Amino acid sequence: MNVSSTNVTVVVNYRDSYTKAVTKNVIVVAIGISINFINASLIHTFRKHQVFNMNPRYILFIHLVVNDMIQLMLTVFLFILSYTMYTLHVSLCCTIVLITLFTTENTPLNLACMAVECYIAICLPLHCTQICTVKRTYLLIVLIWVTSMTSVLPDLFITLAIEPQEFFHSKVFCLRHNVFPSPHLTKKKNACYVVFLVIVWFILFYTYFRILFTAKAAKKDAKKARNTILLHGFQMLLCMTIYVGPMFTPVLKKWSPENYVDSLFACYIIIQILPRSISPIIYGLRDKKLRSYLRRYLTCKVTITIHPQTIFKRPL
Repeated sequence: MNVSSTNVTVVVNYRDSYTKAVTKNVIVVAIGISINFINASLIHTFRKHQVFNMNPRYILFIHLVVNDMIQLMLTVFLFILSYTMYTLHVSLCCTIVLITLFTTENTPLNLACMAVECYIAICLPLHCTQICTVKRTYLLIVLIWVTSMTSVLPDLFITLAIEPQEFFHSKVFCLRHNVFPSPHLTKKKNACYVVFLVIVWFILFYTYFRILFTAKAAKKDAKKARNTILLHGFQMLLCMTIYVGPMFTPVLKKWSPENYVDSLFACYIIIQILPRSISPIIYGLRDKKLRSYLRRYLTCKVTITIHPQTIFKRPL
C-alpha cells in the first residue's frame, strides 16, 4: 500500500491477506448496519410521535443519534476505501475528514448538554419548563455545531494558506494528518482536545454529584438520572480513546509488528464503532416511553384497529 504525503511516499509493508481483509470488512459493515438500523428506528419513532418532538431531552438524544449515524457511516466508508482505493484526492478526502471531525467533536459536547438537562430536570424541577424549551434546545444544537466548526475549520484555512495548489490535486491515504500536514495544527488539535475534555468532564462530575445528593432523598427519577450520567461518563471514556489512540499506534507497531494491522483493526472497533453503540442502549432500551414505541418497529408489530359497525334496524 502506498501512502502519499505532502512530499514523501511511505511504503507500508503490513498488508492483510485477501480472506482476512474480506472478513474485516464484512464485520465492520455488519456492525455498522446493525447499529444504524437501530438508530434509524429511533429517528423514525421520534419523527412519528409528537410526545418526543416537544421534549428537549429526546431532541438532544436524537441529535446525538443522527450525529453518530453520520460519523459511523463516514468511518465505515473510509475503512472500506482503505482496502479498495487506498488513496483519495486531497480535496475529497478533506471534505470527508472535516465532516467526520465535526461529528466526532459534537459527541462530547452533546453528552455535556444532556447531563445539564438531567441536572435541571432533577435539581431545578420548578424552573425546568422555563429553562429547557424546545426553541432553546435547537439553539443549543446550533451552538454545538458552531463550536465544533470553530475548532476544526482553522485547520482547513491554514492548510489552504501554506500548501501549494498542487497538493490539493494530489492523492493521499485519507487521514487527518495527511490532509492537514502542518505540525502546528497537531499542537492546536491537542490543545483543543484538552480544553474540550476538561470542560465536559467538569460538567459531568458536577451534574453527577449534584444529582447524587438529590437522589439521597430516595427519588426514583433522581436515581435514574444519576445512572444515566454514569453511562454518559462511560461513553465519554470511550470517546476519549479517539484522542489518545494515536499515541498508542507507535507502541503497538514496536511491540508486535507482525500483528500490527490486527491491532489497528481492534483499535478501530473500540475507538470508532463501540462508542456509537452506547447511545441506543442509554435511551432506546432504558427509557420506558421510547422503548414501548420502538418495540413496534423493531418487531414489525402491526396494530389493527377494528371499528364497530353500525347496525341499522330495518323497519317492519
